[in-house]
Amino acid sequence: MALACVWALPWEGAAQEAPDWENPAVLAINKEASHATIFPFETRELALARDEASSAYHQSLNGRWKFNWVRKPADRPRDFYREGYDEGGWDEITVPANWELSGYGVAIYLNSNYEFEENPPYIHHDYNPVGSYRTKFTIPDSWADRQIFIHFGAVKSAMYLWVNGQKVGYSQGSKLPAEFDITPYVRTGGNTLAVEVYRWSDGSYLECQDFWRISGIERDVYLWAAPKVHIRDFFVMADLDESYRDGILELSAQARNYGGSAVAGWKLSAELLDPDGRNVLEGGVGEATVAVQPGDEATVEFREIVREPAQWTAETPNLYTLLLTLQDEAANTIEVITSRVGFRTVEITGGQLLLNGVPITIKGVNRHEHDPLTGHVVSEERMLQDITLMKQLNINAVRTSHYPNDPHWYELADEHGLYIVDEANIESHGRGYHPDTTFGNDPAWRDAHLDRTIRMVERDKNHPSIIYWSLGNEAGNGVNFYDTYSWTKGRDRTRPVQYERAALDWNTDLYAPMYARFQHLIDYAERYHDRPLIMCEYAHAMGNSVGNLSDYWEIIDSYPNLQGGFIWDWVDQGILTTNVQGDTVSPDRQPHPSAWEVKKVYQPVDVEPLDLARGLIRVSNDYEFKGLDDLLLVWTVIADGVPQDSGRITDLDIATGSRRRLDIPLSRIRPAAGVEYYLNLSFRTKAASPLLPQGHELAFEQFRLPLETPVAPRSIASLPTLEVEDGEATVTVTGPDFSVSFDKVAGLMTSYVYRGTELILTGPQPNFWRAPTDNDFGGGWQRTLAVWRDAGAKRELRRFNVMRVRPQEVRIRTRSRLEAGNASYSTLYTILGNGELTIENHFEPGDEGLPRMPRFGMQMTLPKQFSHVQWYGRGPHESYWDRKTGAPVGLYQSTVSQMPHPYIRPQETGNRTDVRWMALTNDQGTGLLVVGMPLLSMSALHFTIDDLDPGDEKAQRHWGELVERDLVTLNIDYRQMGVGGITSWGPTALPKYSLYYQEYRYGFRLRPFSREDGMPAALSKELYVRE
Repeated sequence: MALACVWALPWEGAAQEAPDWENPAVLAINKEASHATIFPFETRELALARDEASSAYHQSLNGRWKFNWVRKPADRPRDFYREGYDEGGWDEITVPANWELSGYGVAIYLNSNYEFEENPPYIHHDYNPVGSYRTKFTIPDSWADRQIFIHFGAVKSAMYLWVNGQKVGYSQGSKLPAEFDITPYVRTGGNTLAVEVYRWSDGSYLECQDFWRISGIERDVYLWAAPKVHIRDFFVMADLDESYRDGILELSAQARNYGGSAVAGWKLSAELLDPDGRNVLEGGVGEATVAVQPGDEATVEFREIVREPAQWTAETPNLYTLLLTLQDEAANTIEVITSRVGFRTVEITGGQLLLNGVPITIKGVNRHEHDPLTGHVVSEERMLQDITLMKQLNINAVRTSHYPNDPHWYELADEHGLYIVDEANIESHGRGYHPDTTFGNDPAWRDAHLDRTIRMVERDKNHPSIIYWSLGNEAGNGVNFYDTYSWTKGRDRTRPVQYERAALDWNTDLYAPMYARFQHLIDYAERYHDRPLIMCEYAHAMGNSVGNLSDYWEIIDSYPNLQGGFIWDWVDQGILTTNVQGDTVSPDRQPHPSAWEVKKVYQPVDVEPLDLARGLIRVSNDYEFKGLDDLLLVWTVIADGVPQDSGRITDLDIATGSRRRLDIPLSRIRPAAGVEYYLNLSFRTKAASPLLPQGHELAFEQFRLPLETPVAPRSIASLPTLEVEDGEATVTVTGPDFSVSFDKVAGLMTSYVYRGTELILTGPQPNFWRAPTDNDFGGGWQRTLAVWRDAGAKRELRRFNVMRVRPQEVRIRTRSRLEAGNASYSTLYTILGNGELTIENHFEPGDEGLPRMPRFGMQMTLPKQFSHVQWYGRGPHESYWDRKTGAPVGLYQSTVSQMPHPYIRPQETGNRTDVRWMALTNDQGTGLLVVGMPLLSMSALHFTIDDLDPGDEKAQRHWGELVERDLVTLNIDYRQMGVGGITSWGPTALPKYSLYYQEYRYGFRLRPFSREDGMPAALSKELYVRE
């Protein structure tokens, strides 16, 4: 009991009053109320240009500031805010910046735990770093009769502000602006600014997100000066009427009088301009009278009709420009406010989320604000890079996980078209979800929850891209979220509200589960019809992942109330040399192989074959608001990956949701023996758009054509005669240009020489293991499946037989027992007079109860000189059993160094599926051809599995630490299990993509060759049979 009493007290000064940053009842001191992103331009022309920096009443304070950092509050310079304070020994830091990335303190990455010792609302005083900032600024004479504000875009976690030695105020809540009216504290000319930032505060208990826990001033800092009568806030609601034809513009603006005299007879006018600058309001310029007493605020309202406006959607992001002009009684322009407006109606009807009366599909991702160099400081250029990549990958929606983003992000989303779910900066994951412990059900934390929600809604309410609000993430549910839901619905009638932890409680308009299993989706869709299901997180994309995405979408496309979801997540959160696994793209925005699977599954065009022999297909337009007339179809017939015929169809006038039969004018083809023919369909942009270049492929499909002529086999008898040297420990088979040797004790091939060149370092041996992926570690497979780790290497040879079948054919048969389950493994090597080996494997289970296999195949090593790779199969990027729809069959070439994908943490990588053949050659063109019987899963790496496998415990090693070996590890597999992707902490591969403990057979051919022998594609078709 005594311990509990002590625990309930602050760490320092228990008998004293808790500081503001340990008091959940203190959220701000002297801070301005939240408002829409706004700036008072002095002229209409400046407002139309939308460049705040060009205004005489804007002053950026970004740049180099004086900085002092200490480990704990007791060590902070307590009087640093005073004018004349000697800062000569201080460092300098860039603002904005996270101080951990500037060399102060340690960046911490955590998922669900707190990074400090939990004792709410207190923070341990022995380690809570404090950053003290100082800078100077100048107030020009022209600002003398204006109201002057300072804007901090985001500060983590809590801050105090002084101007000219006078304390101005306090703020906490790290992802929304802190604005202060500093008019009473500034003077014309030079001024001193001091800011004290605490790494952690009681607000940090609501900021337990899965990302880097880093601190500092994270967004822009600037001064702005408003006139004494100023439009402090406004709310634009641009809906459509009941027929979704005409627009209804409703505007509520708050005019505040900061001056000492009342105003009356002033005028606020509203214009709505189309892209050509024409006012589209039915009544012309809307006008309202403004009268407001000193220190008071008056509300002005407009309601206007816009006939048949161009509607806003992510596919058609049509925007208008709103101008609000405030004039005094003498018609002098006082200020001009601007905002971009998009007409759209968001509603939930019939259990579906509708935009402009149309059910929409969310093909989304979660996105953290992250830059590999600057952490949580994200430039507008990086934001635009993200949106460009998203558009290129057919992503149409973003959840701002898990906090409001920089305002520029929403402006770009408005302009270029993304559906945004704006999420409040509330996550108390480390606290758990039980009603007795979660802050979400604790009235003492009610104001903190409301404050974060209100400030988000008030700042972002005018962005058409925001289609619904999110109350937070993984923070339990209870009375506080009931209140935030009720407040949000009362403030904004134009948008639904979601909250993931509410599940099916009343305080969410959508059901937004995380990582729903397939059957859960089906059960919900068939049972509930009042709310749409949109997964707020799914397809956990950590490391080598995003398997079974196409399976997800087969289900989603089957039920109208399943409307998509947001992949977790967008970008690897790597910082310089310190990295944490993500996701769809790397920290520098290079797409992972899984990105191409996302692009394929999310593509807006579907194609089904009708009669491929006649070139008949049906094309469906999956866009919800636009036709396919801005795309053209480029079709190509490939023969074993080589183009044979091609053409284009430029008339794709297929309306939204419609489909049309197309006739591909295929030339008559006489199929060559053993050649596969595919019809490749590529849907590309006709012209460049702001983010997509001309000719960008938005969708593709591939069909195998019904054209086939069998290969005429050759007689084995036509091949040269073989010689067999069968010694006590070794057997060697020799032909005119080759020799192959086997170790009779190990049962392995030890040498394969062709025309004087040794092709192997070690021969093929059974392999059942792969380097665990992040998903494998999450599911515990590195231990559950560990019986297979060394099963091939530890097999016991029971039989080794050599048999000359005929002069041109020798067979070697081995039979081994595996420790794993007492299973049997047999291999039959057939050696022909031209040097070709056929290898046929047979696995027979023994004891019952063994787990699934990570892979079933063989592994061999080659000298490093065989570094050129060509293959006919899926590519060009890696693919896996459950992630290959985005990798078309084709003829590809690369180098062994380029075959793996450099996942931040080393793991299984570089696999290619549906491989018909793969050739590895040296610079002289001599090499080894592997031919599937019929298809293989293969990889070629300059690393061993052990290089990529840390063992039983997941190690946070980095790809850059690996050193290529002087070898090529060649994996020739029947298959390996899928990579999975429903979660990263449960079973990885779905049953349909698993290698269960059962009987297997598979085989392949090895053929040595040189340039003089011909091309690998032709050699792969040379088949020899007995007469």
